[in-house]
Amino acid sequence: MKVPREARITINHEFDSVEQFITEYVTNISRSGVFIRSKDPLPPGTRVNLKFTVIMDEIETIEGIGEVVRVSHDPPGMGVAFVELTHFSKQLIERLLTRTPL
Repeated sequence: MKVPREARITINHEFDSVEQFITEYVTNISRSGVFIRSKDPLPPGTRVNLKFTVIMDEIETIEGIGEVVRVSHDPPGMGVAFVELTHFSKQLIERLLTRTPL
């Protein structure tokens, strides 16, 4: 049985991994995770500290912990599932996914 994929919307904002001092880009987000474009994706199972911005009415920051669940070569990057998000970040993601486009 095929599991339905969560709805995703495309975004393109900076993702900053403090531990590795690298800049990547979040290209889409869902309630369950994000896809991060990267020339050097981390292996599945790697935990990462997430901190990236999205533009709502103002620039807002989503923060939490994620785990790499898949690596892609086309486009190059990694799927990261949310493991733990701040309460504020969960609310931001819900607002982002349910807002009406202009």
